[in-house]
Amino acid sequence: MKFAYKFSNLLGAFYRQGNISFSKNGDSVISPVGNRISVFDLKNNKSETLPVSTSKNIACFDISPDGNLAILIDEDGAAILVSLVTRAVLHHHHFHNPVHNVSFSPDGRKFVVTKENVALMYHAPGRNKEFNAFALNKTFYGPFDEMTCIDWTDDSKCFAVGSKDMTTWIFGAERWANLIYYSLGGHKDIIVGCFFEKDSLDMYTVSQEGTLCIWESDTDLEGLRKGPKYAERKEKEQKKLRVLEMEEDEANDIEIMGEDEETRGDVIKGSAETPEEVEGIKNVRYLQKSKYYFNKEGDFNKLTAAAFHKRTHILVTGFASGAFHLHELPGFDLIHSLSISDQRISAISLNPTGDWISFGCSGLGQLLVWEWQSESYVFKQQGHFNNMNSLAYSPDGQYLATGGDDGKVKVWNTNSGLCFVTFTEHSSGVTEVAFTSSGFVVVSASLDGTVRAFDLHRYRNFRTMTSPRPAQFSSLAVDGSGELVCAGSQDSFEIFLWSMQTGRLLEVLSGHEGPVSNLCFSPVQSVLASVSWDKTVRLWDMLDSWQTKETLQLTSDGLAVTYHPNGMELAVASLDGEITFWNPQTGRQTGSITGRHDLQMGRKESEKITAKQSAKGKSFTTLCYSADGESILTGGKSKFVCIYNIKEHLLMKKFEISCNLSLDAMEEFLDRRKMTEFGSLSLVDEGTGDGNGVELSLPGVKKGDMSTRCFKPEISVSSLRFSPTGRSWAAASTEGLLIYSLDAALVFDPYDLDIDVTPTSIRQQITKKEWASAILLFFRLNEILLIREVLEAIPFDQITVVCSSLPDVYVDKLLNFVASTLEKSNHLQFYLTWAQCLLTLHGQKLKNRPGFVLPTVQQLLKSIQRHSDDLSKLCDWNIYNIRYAAALAKQRGLKRTASEIYGAEKEDSSEAMDSEGDEENVTNEPIMLENAIQLSD
Repeated sequence: MKFAYKFSNLLGAFYRQGNISFSKNGDSVISPVGNRISVFDLKNNKSETLPVSTSKNIACFDISPDGNLAILIDEDGAAILVSLVTRAVLHHHHFHNPVHNVSFSPDGRKFVVTKENVALMYHAPGRNKEFNAFALNKTFYGPFDEMTCIDWTDDSKCFAVGSKDMTTWIFGAERWANLIYYSLGGHKDIIVGCFFEKDSLDMYTVSQEGTLCIWESDTDLEGLRKGPKYAERKEKEQKKLRVLEMEEDEANDIEIMGEDEETRGDVIKGSAETPEEVEGIKNVRYLQKSKYYFNKEGDFNKLTAAAFHKRTHILVTGFASGAFHLHELPGFDLIHSLSISDQRISAISLNPTGDWISFGCSGLGQLLVWEWQSESYVFKQQGHFNNMNSLAYSPDGQYLATGGDDGKVKVWNTNSGLCFVTFTEHSSGVTEVAFTSSGFVVVSASLDGTVRAFDLHRYRNFRTMTSPRPAQFSSLAVDGSGELVCAGSQDSFEIFLWSMQTGRLLEVLSGHEGPVSNLCFSPVQSVLASVSWDKTVRLWDMLDSWQTKETLQLTSDGLAVTYHPNGMELAVASLDGEITFWNPQTGRQTGSITGRHDLQMGRKESEKITAKQSAKGKSFTTLCYSADGESILTGGKSKFVCIYNIKEHLLMKKFEISCNLSLDAMEEFLDRRKMTEFGSLSLVDEGTGDGNGVELSLPGVKKGDMSTRCFKPEISVSSLRFSPTGRSWAAASTEGLLIYSLDAALVFDPYDLDIDVTPTSIRQQITKKEWASAILLFFRLNEILLIREVLEAIPFDQITVVCSSLPDVYVDKLLNFVASTLEKSNHLQFYLTWAQCLLTLHGQKLKNRPGFVLPTVQQLLKSIQRHSDDLSKLCDWNIYNIRYAAALAKQRGLKRTASEIYGAEKEDSSEAMDSEGDEENVTNEPIMLENAIQLSD
């Protein structure tokens, strides 16, 4: 069992807050999800979450024009410079204040950061090796309140910033004599967006009350003239105002200014007065050309987001009601006016061609991409509105089902990372989900008193099971055959048993004296294990009139129960932090693990006691065996997930699933400076603005719209599941659905290594055509790239001979490598031949150790199924094109007589009957996959 699991992907979170952006080619949209960023490939329908994270939730980010670098800035102003090519963090920088916007210049040489009412312009990190990647160039002052937006001219000569003081300021990025700064007014509310016209200094400004102002400049971009250093001009102006001051003070001021220039760059301080003109050069001036209103008379819908595409002159505006408008400027012609949600639109972005528009709704965690010309969705995803409560893998590991407090059941594709179906039939929170053995039925239990079965073929709820009297179901289990469904109640302390085929209630199992917290069926017998708060685990025999087979006594309230894959062991988690192991045949305890201290609980802001004392009342709430049964995965209300070795009862590894300090209970010690005699200052409810006014919270509310005095969501892991393939595991946490997988290329795990086993000796065996010996050597070294090189060098006609001469221990290793490589390799027929020979020649021996081989076989089936789905679509498309071409060829030709046409129709009908018969023969006979490959080629 390897423990080199790395963070792979984040599912169920598509947008939280901040801005969103398209990639350079426009095929991907990049969205902040908590303290990470996710890249959604719109062409290939796939998502990826980068393995970099900030200390708190990301407030803003920007991508360099070449698409290689990204700057991520969190809520506290801590920034990281990330390489999008290598997925590595290159530099850390702290601005010591919250940052509202960051924007690269179009030429990629500079970027501007706005914090409070100051704009800081930095030299962008280049290819030169520099110790400090963030070199400050200039500091710009002007607005009296926080800056809200940034935009650059196309030639990077000037930039504009909008502010909460209802003004827009234009600054020169270089030393222009006729444009140092310029202030624009004309609005009655916060500036939401300011945009330059293409290749011009003309401006569009949009404010929150729904007003658009169009400003015309009397100077072109080519009319900007180089001037003296601004500090020198400012100094001359100050000398004129300080005629009555002493000469020493003037000298000191000049000296201080010089030091400031050296350490912080130039300082541009704007004011209400227009800068004095340089001799012979006229200053740039603006004139308000027109003014338009988005809202009709009497409508007070606030404008919350705006984006402008300079090449197509399309302005997109989003409102607090969830509606958005498309206007063509400068004529303000309305193109579209649609509503996508009932929540405020928080962010808008357009791709480089202007065809796709992305919207982010922070209230729902929703991300949409809209193609405005065809009026259709390109991408539409939304996570659970509330926390995820449970998750389940399909038997082949391709799908993941999750249930949340919002009453929805979502099914995710593990390859793409996207949700492809959402079931909304439940009217209350979903507490548990499970797949049947076929993998095409998802069963869910809810607090609304129903257990529902959903068909993944037709995407519908085909079975609804209820209890004779209302009950809130808190647990669920489905037997191996998929015929029996059990659900435990948390209010009546009973277990209800239904038939999947008929939906009828078969039996009500009574005996527990507390809420039933978890259920689990044995994988080898018709035995149901149930754990309850009454400190007992009961084993129910499904074949013997559903009688209690055994009752196991626990030392504390039972919280979770799970069976070993071979059915010979039972693991139970209790409230005192113990994990006990039992033999279900004899009813005896075989071991225990005390893991309370391994969780390392954090201290919440509202807790009066330390984290050490608080940990005494915490425990594991979810358990899961690994695919090979050698380890057990555990988690609870903590940021850590633990893996224990069952045989030795030792902690093997701890995974920190989050480092986001925006969540509660992340730190073991609180800041003493925030502690007062009345409690922590973090609990002071100041209300949340978010650009939509101050909203006071309701006391005591902890779910729903999160209107609560406890404004930080608490970090916790509600459910853990290992993939049937054994190469990944998933955790349903506060941040979303986290996937951790094994990246074999990063792990050096030699087997029976010797001094003579080197890459050189392995390549010598290949040169001598000693194929079997080369395989034995490269598995002893166990370097993935070398294994692939050697394996693909073996001739196709030698595969059977090599497979027949391999020892058993290397058969398992080779089959595991083929299963993992087949999923991404283009050599489909080659690796399928390896798998066929291994299974044919060593199949009987592999059956004798199913516990070790089953994860590998499931991984192999998953890879084959994915290729089959892709190739079947391609082959069908080719067949239909060939039929169309053949039918089109028959239509062309000279005019024929009526008798010829009649004879041709008879021939066509007979050919059609023959082709139908051929198609029936084709569908009835198995098609080899290599023939399908040749057809696609």
